[in-house]
Amino acid sequence: MVKQEYIKQYLFPAQKAGECFGINPIIILAQSAIETGWGESTLAKEHHNFFGITAYGRPNAFWKGEKTDLSENSGHTSLWFRTYNSAEDSFMDFARLIHTAYPVAASLSAHPSAYAKEIAYSKYISEVNGDNRAAYQRMLVSICRTIERYTVC
Repeated sequence: MVKQEYIKQYLFPAQKAGECFGINPIIILAQSAIETGWGESTLAKEHHNFFGITAYGRPNAFWKGEKTDLSENSGHTSLWFRTYNSAEDSFMDFARLIHTAYPVAASLSAHPSAYAKEIAYSKYISEVNGDNRAAYQRMLVSICRTIERYTVC
């Protein structure tokens, strides 16, 4: 999917989630772009999971408890991910998660650089899985700038 198409298709769910949980929708959309490779991941395409959220915790208003194990496709050990009924549910659940589990990051979301630093060096990022915190931080800020260019025009 072309970046501009992705932004156009998912900006509204990001705005809705952002409004509901007080988080900058540009940040939400940027994180979904990172986590899905601009909508190309299997989790996004087949399971409406736009943030790589694992299937831990209790079901809530946005996640009904359904899950999938993608280890068959990747050769890794079992890791369960949430399956959502819609993209909107995934965006809402992500914003709920950031709002409740990472309140400092949520409070900084109007400032993408500050948010990116806070979230990149939190438990949200797992270096055990090979995530590079500094690279994630830079990528998030860069994608926010890209989205801002497309949404301002």
